[in-house]
Amino acid sequence: MSSRTPSGQAHTSGERAAARHGWAHALVTVLGGLLAMALVSALGLWAAGAADLPDGSFAPVVAASMVTAVGGTVKIAGGAGDLAETRAGLTVIPLSVTLTGALVIAWGFLRPLRHRAVASATELAGWAGRVAALWLLALIGLTLAARHTFEISLGDNTLGDLGDLFGASPQIGFTTDVALSVFVGMVWLAGVLVLALLVSRGAPLPAGLLRFQASVRPAAYAMVALLLACVVIGVVVALIVAATKGHARETFAVILLGIPNLVWLALTIGLGATWNGRVEGPFGLPMPHVLDEVLRTPDVSEVNLRTLAEHDGRVWLLLVVDVVLLLAAAFVMAARSPARVRAWQHAVHMAVALVLTVFMICLVGRISTHFGLSVLGIGDLGGGLGGELFLRPKLWGAVGLAVPWGLVTGFAGALLARHVRRRGEVRPDSEG
Repeated sequence: MSSRTPSGQAHTSGERAAARHGWAHALVTVLGGLLAMALVSALGLWAAGAADLPDGSFAPVVAASMVTAVGGTVKIAGGAGDLAETRAGLTVIPLSVTLTGALVIAWGFLRPLRHRAVASATELAGWAGRVAALWLLALIGLTLAARHTFEISLGDNTLGDLGDLFGASPQIGFTTDVALSVFVGMVWLAGVLVLALLVSRGAPLPAGLLRFQASVRPAAYAMVALLLACVVIGVVVALIVAATKGHARETFAVILLGIPNLVWLALTIGLGATWNGRVEGPFGLPMPHVLDEVLRTPDVSEVNLRTLAEHDGRVWLLLVVDVVLLLAAAFVMAARSPARVRAWQHAVHMAVALVLTVFMICLVGRISTHFGLSVLGIGDLGGGLGGELFLRPKLWGAVGLAVPWGLVTGFAGALLARHVRRRGEVRPDSEG
């Protein structure tokens, strides 16, 4: 006869919890993420005026924005036989939609895992596999739905008259690269689930990985908190701008589609990073206006603290905001770390985490879009009938700047957290 130990009881309890985490919960998680992304995308596109697109384009455009939100690729093409030619391209991730889907899916994935200390790799893989299988089906459906073609109005001008005379009705359409979009979307999901496990203190890890949680989890949590704090600040500033300067509908479009694109860009610029870009033609950046001013030049422009400050001296506040936010993130990281971690180790952890965070921002924050139209040889594919907007970072310069920022703020945050009671710490008055 054998008695059941407390650890055995806990293991049995974990197995029962795992049994309850089945396909139904995975379905709720995936559907919840999709619905949240669709709602944010639809509202943002409606605020941006996409509801007025012709030929029932709104629903496919929403699907396309959801595909691009998880890293998928949308192809744009068009024409009017031999009479007209269009050339267009679009590379941008609506990070508001991305962030919404990631938060909802991560919450749904972690919910059955709470109050667990340890879980086997097989168990975690099984849970993730259910979510991944359903997410794969959802991605295939989205990529197939994200395709449409509609006509382009030439307007009441010479081109319009020529188009009517020759029966030319230029069309433009978009579709997705199904295979590539599904692959990248699955990688995105894997990243979300892994990051969720790293950030959540209450989520279990396989026994073999427990030794890494003291260094990885506090840093991951601090970086996610930093990024979310930037978004909250950006939303507050955007709402103040909408209330005081008008353009409420355009501002809500920015919030619902791309506020992380702007605030995470601002975070890297506050660190001293430089981005290259240009705006030509009808394209523009609705917020902030100073960014559009810097980019709308004949040649490629540099976007950094110096060039932005030449148009608006208040841009130097980004430096102050970055100092405060990074110190707060470093303090949170140190406060959540075991007491045995030394100040120099906090500095190293903060530097590595910030480097990875800046690298991620530089990858997902790139923008590239262009459009051109030519009818009967009249019109320039890169000129008055078209436009171009691109923004890309000087990657290694931005990543390199993150190292000293991380080391200094990580060390300072550790000093600020010295008097905070932390896990593993024994107070003198509690000894004996």
